[in-house]
Amino acid sequence: MSKRKTWGELRQRRLEKPAARAGYQHAQLAYELGRQVRELREARGISQRELAERMHTTQSVIARIEGGGSKPSISTLERVAKALGTSVDIRFGSPVAAGY
Repeated sequence: MSKRKTWGELRQRRLEKPAARAGYQHAQLAYELGRQVRELREARGISQRELAERMHTTQSVIARIEGGGSKPSISTLERVAKALGTSVDIRFGSPVAAGY
């Protein structure tokens, strides 16, 4: 009888591979960007549709950004920031903080 591995064990084993780790970090970044956009939008009391109108795009684009399902360009992030009345601040962290 073999012992089944837990999700955490499987995840850890996969993340030992550089390509998998890079993909995971990319997904984490997309999720975090989306979370921040959603929180800013909700704090201002506007809908996805209203944000989309301010950006001259569609509601589905906003939903993809907020859901972490897209990799928005810097120019798109600047348009989001302008529509939300804020700025884009890009910074690099230390290799340890980034998980390398």
